Amino acid sequence: MKPRGPRQAPQNTNPLPVPHASDLRLFHGDNLDVLAALSPQFQKKFTLVYLDPPFFTMRQHERVIRKTNPHGPPIRLFTPAFDDRWQDFPDYLGSLRARLEALAPLLAPHGSLVLHVDPRTSHYLKIIGDEIFGPECFASEIIWRYRRWPTRTANFQRMHDVLLRWVGDPRQPPRFVQQYEPLAASTLKTWGTGKQKAVFDDGGRRRRSSTESQQSPGVPLGDVWDIPILAPVAKQRTGYPTQKPEALLERLIRSCSFPGDWILDPYVGSGTTLAVAAALGRHAVGIDASAEAYQVSQQRLRQAGHPISTFSTTSNSNHTPIGSRSSAQVS
Repeated sequence: MKPRGPRQAPQNTNPLPVPHASDLRLFHGDNLDVLAALSPQFQKKFTLVYLDPPFFTMRQHERVIRKTNPHGPPIRLFTPAFDDRWQDFPDYLGSLRARLEALAPLLAPHGSLVLHVDPRTSHYLKIIGDEIFGPECFASEIIWRYRRWPTRTANFQRMHDVLLRWVGDPRQPPRFVQQYEPLAASTLKTWGTGKQKAVFDDGGRRRRSSTESQQSPGVPLGDVWDIPILAPVAKQRTGYPTQKPEALLERLIRSCSFPGDWILDPYVGSGTTLAVAAALGRHAVGIDASAEAYQVSQQRLRQAGHPISTFSTTSNSNHTPIGSRSSAQVS
């Protein structure tokens, strides 16, 4: 059996034009406070809500800043990023329940909420999400599979995260754009790139497949996603802990939104969601209580050339208080 070649990124099947500029808003503060302030303007507004909360690691996470050293190896500096320590597990679950309850009124009827968690907590949060949105709103469980350096453990190596997806209203068609993966090498060898059509006999049994002249877009994307984690020297790496690859957010945003839609990330971290949303012509709101996340996200978006409005729960010379729109944009 010949090994299959490496998979390529799914093809973009979104034919809609991309707006010239995205409306990006970055908030520094407790996301519960910010969500309450946003609620009057953004009721049922967000087509995609993606949240990547702390994973109950029970430790303080640090950002790693790498600097060149002309006299030796690179220098690594560490600065606090966010605190993932909790009183106990119910305290952690209660925090996420409160956020999901605050997010529910903001989700559009055709929208999707995607909760990114790890396998230790996903089953608890699936039940909580079903209680809030309704089990009929649960749409899919996506497995993000990746490879990383193995650890010494008397267990199977953990090589995946879990993304739980609920829709706003099961009675309405959700916003969904089918993505495709490349055809397998064996399929290409037998059938080429033409669309396959099943041929049945009079008894309803499939006898063979025929190939049409129309080109096949590929294999519809499944719910197990093979996307590499960020390499330590990746160009997009900011040094912020738990940073997710742009390819992961690009796949979600392309699948669950159109250009011009609004996207919300209440744990914005390094700003990956906002950066990808802007590149794909979506409008986005990001929130984080971490001052380091706020600074990293601003710097990342500014370097990419994306104008962004900034807000804060406190009034000072550098931030606009929540409730008043910034007149100046970071460029």
